[in-house]
Amino acid sequence: MDIATIIGLLGGSALILLSILLGGDANLFFNLPGLLIVVGGTVATCFIKFSMKDVINSVSVAMKAFTIKIQPQEEIMEKMISLAKIAKESGLIALENEKLQDEFSSKSFQYVVDGFDEEQLRILLQKDIMLTIQRHTIGQKVFKGMGASAPAFGMIGTLIGLVQMLANMSNPNSIGPAMAVALLTTLYGALLSNLVFLPLADKLALRTQQEQETKNLILDAVLGISQGLGGLILQETLKVHLAPKDRLKIVPKAKSEASV
Repeated sequence: MDIATIIGLLGGSALILLSILLGGDANLFFNLPGLLIVVGGTVATCFIKFSMKDVINSVSVAMKAFTIKIQPQEEIMEKMISLAKIAKESGLIALENEKLQDEFSSKSFQYVVDGFDEEQLRILLQKDIMLTIQRHTIGQKVFKGMGASAPAFGMIGTLIGLVQMLANMSNPNSIGPAMAVALLTTLYGALLSNLVFLPLADKLALRTQQEQETKNLILDAVLGISQGLGGLILQETLKVHLAPKDRLKIVPKAKSEASV
């Protein structure tokens, strides 16, 4: 569970709601026709821009922003080095008994156990990474599209409200309340775009980048183990995936793995 995403959404919503409550009657900020225009128009635009499958799948992709916890690369490196030690001591077939947390790692090492050569491993795993990125990118585009459409429909709702207001100019007392209602759709569009849709798109892009980096690390580890690299050599090979400050954390372990 990604606490940061939840804190951002709930915290931002709570602060906006609090400011509304401190400023007066909260009922003034609720307008059902305005919500229908903004939410309905935004969703309708998504179905025009994308296929129904893509829009529906974007919901499951969005859940990654809340549920997926990326395993630290240092931990993955430690696991890969331990697998290299097992393969060195007991042979590649011994890797079949190892339980791995994610599907990509399990599939990758199953290929190794099944005897796939280095070039086959590289082609299959790189293709898997590429297709995963493509699927995630579609989900990001859906939310970016919603983030772009919501303010536009907010403005459309405001224009509709202004037309209705101008049509009743004979009653001066209704101009103020009507103007307030007209502006609410702009508020709805801006809030949905900047608090929900665009931040989720950015978080999904971050998740995609992290997943790509993690899978590339696993790819290099699998290729190294299939080549018979020992723990120390594999560790130095995989350290390029880490930031310089994170590489220092695993330096003390190099000597312990030197005998592998």
